[in-house]
Formats: sequence, structure tokens, C-alpha cells
Amino acid sequence: MSLTVNDFVKKYGDKAAVDHLSFQMKNSGVFGLIGTNGAGKTTTIRMMLGLLSADQGEAAWNGKRITRESLNFGYMPEERGIYMKTRVAEQLEYFAMLRGMKRNDAKKSVAKWMERLGVSEYRNMAAEKLSKGNQQKVQLIAAVVNDPELIVLDEPFSGLDPVNTELLRDVIDEMVKNGKFVVLSSHQMPVVEDYCEEIVLLHKGRALLSGSLRDIKRGYGHTNLIVSCEKDVSEIADEAGLIRIGARANETEYKITGDKMAQSFLSAMISKGVYPIKYEIREPSLHQIFVEKAGEDA
Repeated sequence: MSLTVNDFVKKYGDKAAVDHLSFQMKNSGVFGLIGTNGAGKTTTIRMMLGLLSADQGEAAWNGKRITRESLNFGYMPEERGIYMKTRVAEQLEYFAMLRGMKRNDAKKSVAKWMERLGVSEYRNMAAEKLSKGNQQKVQLIAAVVNDPELIVLDEPFSGLDPVNTELLRDVIDEMVKNGKFVVLSSHQMPVVEDYCEEIVLLHKGRALLSGSLRDIKRGYGHTNLIVSCEKDVSEIADEAGLIRIGARANETEYKITGDKMAQSFLSAMISKGVYPIKYEIREPSLHQIFVEKAGEDA
């Protein structure tokens, strides 16, 4: 199985919301469609699923154009897509039957997912009475209730507290173990780094980067050094030519040219009787790569 997007274009007047975008997801797992707000992520998703017509290009599943008939997919939009005045279980069962499930199967699937996500107590409550986080979980159930092959999640962690964020992480992990294809759209780069093996990074409708996240980061080499010490080492770092790029809690992050610079800095620290509690050499974060690629207007 595979998902292919070929040369998508969507314009509104003279502005290109999506500009000749192509990518492919060959294996099950989580694929990251990432970028800032307004980068073209949601427009791409809607064209991919046939919810919005493309000016040019096509999305295919196993070589066939994606339709409801050719692919069983689930979509969780960023904005609320549920009926606020309708009881939760009633509308979830309705959504399930719209996707071809028999009533009894729909009831069983809805009950299972409501129990899994901890919202069973709200089954007979109108959706507008639920918190934003619980409404988000109801939307997730609507996307997965029919056991789809492809699940598209647009900013799925929006509005979730830490406990429910972990719950959603567990659900995504289960999907991956069950061989599902998950497209995760987000502007939260750390979330993407936790999940995605393959990514396409959008900026102003164009792909700045695409492919294996591991290979992309490996291509940058060891350019970051994180140091935690009980003593201030800023003067030693300045003498060694390191550039400070961030500080958090009790650690400082520096820009380095590679392992050799990091080793020289460590030697200089030790020679002055300073021993680090933490000394981590690593590749740049996805956020740093994106800012470098997109520039200041990112």
C-alpha cells in the first residue's frame, strides 16, 4: 500500500496556497506534514481527500485516485467538525453508518472508542457541553470509528491537557502497531520529531524539505552541543568560539562546527577544573532546521 501526492497546485487569485507539491508515503507509520500556520497543510489535506478540488495534480492510494469508494479513510480536522447540539454517541453512530457500518457494528465501535478515550460518561450529552479537550477526543473517534486504512490528523494535540496528550500518543502508537497509515499535520515540531520517520516541510505552499527525518538531520551533522555545569562556563565557551543559541533550566545550548570543536571545549573546561553534569553532542532540532530553511518570515 502507498499514498502518493503528485504535483498539487491550488491558487486563490494570484496567491498559491499549494505550489507544485509532491510526496509519497510508501510504508505504514506516521508521516509528518509540517509547517507554520498558513503554510498550506490543511489545503493539501483537503485536496488529498477530495474535499477540495485541486487546480492541478492528483492524490492516489495504491495507484488509484482517492475517493470514498477507493479508500477507507478517516479525517480529524483542526476546526470543530461535530454537531454541537446533538448527543455524542448518537452522532458518532451516525458518522459510522455514513461510512458503511451496520447499526450494531457502529454502536459497538463507538462504545469501544468512548471507553478507550474516557468519554463514555458523556455519551448522552450534547457535544457543546463538553470541554474543548473532550470535544477533540470525540472528533478523533469520528475519524477512526470505521477502522480506516489511512488516518489524517490535523493538529490533533490542540486543546489537550498533558494527561490527554499522553492518551492520544498511546492511541497513535496503537495505530502504528496495527499497520495504519497516519498523516500527522502540525506546526509543533517537537511532536513531529517524536513520531514521524518521513516528513514534508511546507513553507508558503512549497516543500522546503522532504524525505527521511533521520537522513535530513544526519545531513546536518553534529552542530549542537548541550552543556549543564554547576559553574558558569560562558567565558570558556567564548574562548573556544562556541555560539550560544539557547538556555533552559540549568543547561545551555551552543552552535558548534562539529565533534572536534566540542572535544576542544571539553578539554578546556577540564583543564580549568570544570566538569560537566551533562555534555550532549547532537544534530539540530527540526525546529532549528525549519527556521534556517524558511528564514526570518517563518
